[in-house]
This record gives sequence, C-alpha cells and structure tokens, in this order.
Amino acid sequence: MSGRLVHVGSAVVDYVYRIDALPAPGTEKTASSYARVAGGGFNMMVAASRTGMRVVFGGQLGTGPDGDFLRTAFAAEGIATLTPPSPLMDSGNCVAMISGDAERTFVSWPGAESRLTLDMMKPVQILSGDWVFTSGYTLSYPGSRDALTDWIEALPAEVPFVFDPTPVIAEIPRSILDRVLARTTWLSCNTNEAAEIVGSGDAQTVAIRLLADHCQRAAGVVIRAGAQGCLVRLADGRTQAVPGFDVEAIDTNGAGDAHIGAFVSGLSRGMPPRGAARYANAAAALSVTRHGGSSAPTDAEIQEFLARRVQAASAQDREQEATT
Repeated sequence: MSGRLVHVGSAVVDYVYRIDALPAPGTEKTASSYARVAGGGFNMMVAASRTGMRVVFGGQLGTGPDGDFLRTAFAAEGIATLTPPSPLMDSGNCVAMISGDAERTFVSWPGAESRLTLDMMKPVQILSGDWVFTSGYTLSYPGSRDALTDWIEALPAEVPFVFDPTPVIAEIPRSILDRVLARTTWLSCNTNEAAEIVGSGDAQTVAIRLLADHCQRAAGVVIRAGAQGCLVRLADGRTQAVPGFDVEAIDTNGAGDAHIGAFVSGLSRGMPPRGAARYANAAAALSVTRHGGSSAPTDAEIQEFLARRVQAASAQDREQEATT
C-alpha cells in the first residue's frame, strides 16, 4: 500500500466556457456550453486518487460559496481536507475559455489559497511514507509563498517532494524558486517551464542542466511535451524518452495535472520511473479525449488502454512480418 499524497498547493473553482475561437478585442462571443467545476490543484489530486493513491489536501479553502463547492467536490472524490476553512475570504476562481482547437485561455482571481501562514499549516502533519506536492501557483502569491517555502524546506529529508512550476513560473521570485527546486525530489514541468528555469536547448540538455544546477537533491526530472510524451532524466545519468499516444484530443485542460498525478501514484506503488512515465502518458492521453479539467482516468481505464495499445502494436508487427 502506497503512502498518502499530501497536496499543499491551491484549489479553485473553474468557470468553463466553450467557444469556437477567442473573441477579438472589443467583441463578444456566445459560448456553446458553460460549467462550474472544481479546478486548480483538484485536477492533480483526482488523478492520483483515481489511480490508487490516498490523497489529502493541506492547502487553504475559503469560507463562502466557492469554498463550499470545493469541499463538496473533495468529499465526492474521497479527498480529506486537513486545514480548517480560512476565515479571511472565499476560495479563488478561474475563468477558462476552451476554443474549438482544444486549447484554453485562463483568467484567474486569487482567494483564500493565496493567503498562507505557518500557523495555518500546523494541522498538516507528515507521516511515514507520505509524498508531498505543490505547484507554482501557491508560490506565485505574495501572501503564501514565504510560509510555504519555509514549510517545504523543513520537511524530513526522507519525504519525497514533487514540484510542478506551472505556467506562472515567471511570477515566482527567483529566490523562492531556487529554494524550492533545491528541495525537490521529482520535478515535472513542460518544455516552456523548463526553459524558463535554465534557458533554451533540446530536452535532454535542459534536463541535464536542471539536475546539475538547480535540483541537485532530485531523483529525476520529467519534461512533458504534450502528445509527444515526455523525457525522464534520472540523477544517475540515464535519459529515457517515453513516447506519447496518438488520440483525438477534444480538451487539453488538465492533461498536465493528469500526467503528474498518475506519475506520482505510479512511483508510490513501486513502478520504475520509465514505467510510471508511460503510465502517466496514457493517463494524459485519455484525459484529453474527455471534457473537463478533472477528467483523469482510473487505474483500470489506464491498464485497459495500455493493453489495447500493446495488442495493436503486436498485430501491426505480425502484418509487417507477413508482407516481408
């Protein structure tokens, strides 16, 4: 049985509008659909939970309708909240516009998740076997980043800490980012976020720089490349390119969250890094074939997907042998 995932990032309410294309400045669009859903860190937590990991939330939820909405969503997924509701404000929200090409544009409003103190985090007690995760969003908020960074640095040395810098990485002060990277056990980021840390270059060169210059205590880094899959660079020098899966994407929102949650869940259950990365690629591939940010698949769905891909590859190999 794997340990818990203790998520100390942010969760918000997403207001999702589906449109054919983004409106031009000064114009208006009518959405084809609208939904109010739990988002932010909730998507990663769902991915880990649905793939067999026990998940608890150690961040801040607010007092108000959005905080209540998130608590209900957490309970439905079996995710316990370790901290009491913030008395300061409601939880934040994000407007997500999903265009016809499956891409998305966000406008966010920070709430209770943007205010954090060490006293607020006292109820978050780390147990043997736990994994800890945070994202760049909480570190981008002036009212939360200092306390969270101090808390991360105080984690016991044996506790694995996973970090996803997210698209807001440029808003994280470099001094904060450097401290968090120095404590990171596994870094998962996309190609743009990796380049923001170390500069441009091919994925392998960037991964080498990340480990050598920024994540010197890390077991490895994962650089995600969307449909192309990901590259895993391990501290022992091995580099493993793990190809993605060809699927028809209808909504890429939450694909990175699905990848990270499934990857951590796989590692926690003893999968080798390459196996966990392939498992995560499958989770992300399945998630983009469904609407919604919290569209991560279950372990059974991932295993069935992978089995079908193996069968299809074997059938293709047999056809090729028959024609040679």
